[in-house]
Amino acid sequence: MAIDYDRLLRREFPVERHAYDSRDVLLYALGIGLGFDPMDERQLPYVTAEQLQVFPTMASILAYPGLWISEPDTGLDWEHALHSEQGMEFLKPLPASGEIVAQTHIIGIADKGPGRGALIYTERTGVDAATGQACFKVSHTTFARRDGGYGGQSDPARGPHPVPERAPDDVVDLPTVPQQALLYRLSGDPNPHNAFPKAAAASGFPRPILHGLCTYGIAGHAVLRACCEYDPHGLRALDVRLAAPVFPGETVRTEIWRSDENNVVAFRSRAVERDVIVLNNGRAVLNG
Repeated sequence: MAIDYDRLLRREFPVERHAYDSRDVLLYALGIGLGFDPMDERQLPYVTAEQLQVFPTMASILAYPGLWISEPDTGLDWEHALHSEQGMEFLKPLPASGEIVAQTHIIGIADKGPGRGALIYTERTGVDAATGQACFKVSHTTFARRDGGYGGQSDPARGPHPVPERAPDDVVDLPTVPQQALLYRLSGDPNPHNAFPKAAAASGFPRPILHGLCTYGIAGHAVLRACCEYDPHGLRALDVRLAAPVFPGETVRTEIWRSDENNVVAFRSRAVERDVIVLNNGRAVLNG
């Protein structure tokens, strides 16, 4: 079943309501590696209930629509689809507990051609159910590797944010532990590729991989650490391309470039032990 551009673009998603509490906030922060240095008091507000703050990238998991690409009406070969890009705008700090309401919308489909796949762009805005105020906007790109050349209308593909060729201005190494994916999946992403060796092998991985959104959170941690002194209000936006998986237990090195453009930094992340770029073309916008 090939992609039907008009039908897929009109696809209606259910409204998601996601209640969370302080325990969920703590679990997410631990899942992306906060608290790795017990003597760094700047990390403690994210991992202790006594002074709790929500780490900004937690918004990426709230009111998530689930594995919608696997539903028959999409026409997608979902088993060969990848999460290829992730972006966020942070509009308002999240409360330490509450309920977020959001509805996902498909906003574009780019056909890269036969054998080259298609890109499906989605967005959702998270609204605080208690106040009615928008807290964040999430953009997500799915790379449907086997669905290119469907022969219908196509939107333009988005270009990557450039990464400078010079040496980075900041380098932040953050560790992961062998059980990192098992810990992160407690925040609501039970993808079998991240836990079960047989499922990982079926997708061509030698062992379970770390969730892409966990790696995204680790990069957000690196930027907040290097550029914002762990201020939870320091980030205004965070966009990146997912280039390759991280294996739990590897060190994620994030290279950061400051620019002449006001409050914008470029970044990319690599798995140190394999010297493989895992996130690329990153763009972070800082609050002044």
